[in-house]
Formats: sequence, C-alpha cells, structure tokens
Amino acid sequence: MSQTIVVKIGTSSLTQAKTGLLALSTIATLVETLTNLRLNDVRVILVSSGAVGVGCGRLDIKERPRTTALKQAVAAVGQGRLMRIYDDFFSSLGQPIAQILLTRQELIQRTAYVNIYNTFQSLLSLGVIPIVNENDTVAVEELKVGDNDTLSALVASLVEADYLFLLTDVDRLYSADPRYNPQAQPVERVVTKEELEQLQAQVSEGGSQWGTGGMVTKLAAARIATSAGVKTVITNGQTPGSINRILAGEMCGTHFEAQPRGESARKRWIAYSLVPVGQLYLDEGAVKAIRDRGKSLLAAGITRVEGEFQTSEAVAVCDSEGKEIARGLVNYSSSEIRQIQGKQSQEIPQILGYANTETVIHRNNMVSMVA
Repeated sequence: MSQTIVVKIGTSSLTQAKTGLLALSTIATLVETLTNLRLNDVRVILVSSGAVGVGCGRLDIKERPRTTALKQAVAAVGQGRLMRIYDDFFSSLGQPIAQILLTRQELIQRTAYVNIYNTFQSLLSLGVIPIVNENDTVAVEELKVGDNDTLSALVASLVEADYLFLLTDVDRLYSADPRYNPQAQPVERVVTKEELEQLQAQVSEGGSQWGTGGMVTKLAAARIATSAGVKTVITNGQTPGSINRILAGEMCGTHFEAQPRGESARKRWIAYSLVPVGQLYLDEGAVKAIRDRGKSLLAAGITRVEGEFQTSEAVAVCDSEGKEIARGLVNYSSSEIRQIQGKQSQEIPQILGYANTETVIHRNNMVSMVA
C-alpha cells in the first residue's frame, strides 16, 4: 500500500524574511518535490501557511495584523493569491491540486469530521494534492485551531498518515533557539513520550515575525501526531528535497518516532479534535479505576463539576489536583451531574426523576490523556 504523508510549510519558509514577499524558488522546489513524490505513488497532503503573510505583502503592510478583523481581511486577500501561485506552479508539472479550508468547527462535529476524511480519501485516490489552511477569514477565536503546526497534526491523525513533515526555518530542533543561543544543542531523534515532554519543557516560544509558529507549537504537533501513530520530522523548509532523503532512510532533521496506533479513530477525534467545555474532578478511587483499569466514569467518583455543558459534549476528567487524566463525552449535562455527583448509580433515577445510563462517561467515549 502506498504511503501517505502530510507536509506543513510555514510562513517563514514561504516568504522572504526582510520583505514578506514570496520566496518563489523555495515554492518551486517544494512543488517539484511533492509532484515527484506523487508520481512515485506517495499520497501527499500539503498544509500551507502564508495567506496573511502574502496578503501583507500585496497590501504593503509592514507588520503582522494585530486585530482579528484586519487579519481576516488580509487573509482573504492573501489566500486567493497564494492558491493562484500554487496552481500555476503545480499546473506547469501537470499536477492537480485542491483547496481545503478548515476551522475547528468542522473537526468538532463528528459528521463533518467523517465527511472531511472521506473528501481527503477521494482526492488522494484521484491523484490530487490537497492544500490545507485554516480558514482565517471566517474563524472566530473560540473555533480557531490557532496554528498550522497543530492543524497539520490533526490532519495527519485524521487520514492516518505515515509521516508528518514540519518544514521550518532551521535544519532541525535544538535545545534552544540557535539564532540567539550559541550553546544550543541539536536534537536528532526523539523516541519516547517522556523525551518529548522534556523537550517541551525546555524549548522557548520564540517564533519569527511573520509566522505564528515556533518550536513550542511544533513539539505540540509532534506529540499529537506521534500519539496517533504518525512519524514526525522537523526539517528545513528552504530545502524541501530533504523529504526524499528522509523517506529513503536518511536521518536529516529531527525525527520523532511514532507511538503504537492503539486508539480507534473515534478516540483520536475525542483526544485531539475536541475542546473540553467543562471539567469533572474525581476522587482517588475513580482516578485509579479510569487510569489503571480503563473503567467507565460513574457518578459516585465525581467530587466537583466546573463549567456549563450539555449531554454529548466533551469534558476534561481531572484528578483532585486538576491534572487532566482523560477526556470524554458526557451522558449527562452539567446541571444533572451536579445533582448526582457522589451518588450510587441506582440512585440516579430517583434523583433525576428518570432513568438514563448508569455511566456519566462510558469507556468507549473516553480516552486517556496520561502519557
């Protein structure tokens, strides 16, 4: 079976640092690389930043917009121009492309999520390279993914990709920003979740002027992708040809090893696409039952409820100290759970006046968030 790869390229790689104008030679090399991969039966999805940066260049705006309204307007100018350039380059090589604009709203709704999956599969089977970006023009703050590193990881998880390539403005991950810290050490390979957590604690959030990313978001993306069974590589966006060398086995860039893909597609959706709208706090016994034995959550183990939510919405399941140990879809609303928390399951019908289910969150609708 052919490999599926997701390639994310950032604004800092697509544009010239001083002017914000497009780096056409980099785009040409990227297009040629991805087209050749497609010709060799590799299924390719490109997640591309750059709409706001290109819009700023087109409108001669010297710095990134600070207000949401201006950013959305600039993105509307830049997105069409960016896609036209991609289409010109890919068409010169006979490679069809498609534009897919997403917000978290499509990822939250299960039916839409499945439809997006089917659309990707249909496009890939037709030999098309989908080009994905967040729909900055219409996304409201609470429904934004926030950065294209995270978006690319969510897409890689959705399509069950083999590789996620995060193309950036440095050749690999370092222990600190090498542009400012000469003592920064290169990181070539990250094998375990524990190693990744240590790196996340070490690396600072410094991004470039034109991008919203930085190594913090790339590490967060790597955590999502590797947890979904996707090998992840951070490498230099100015030399896209390195993708070929990496697929051939060369160890350039920083490689994050995939973790076993044990969770179902539905549980990956719960874990990474949904945004918790409330928190349930548990006693020690319930924590152990969920964390150590994979049990469903019963009302008896709940000590506190925070937030307002309805049935079937996502909540964070926390221990007494507030650490999220699991995430799941509730069978009761927040007001109902407040009435039944700490009670035995057989008491629920008498308290609420009707019989529902004995579980507040069934184990099939809950995923562990413990590394």
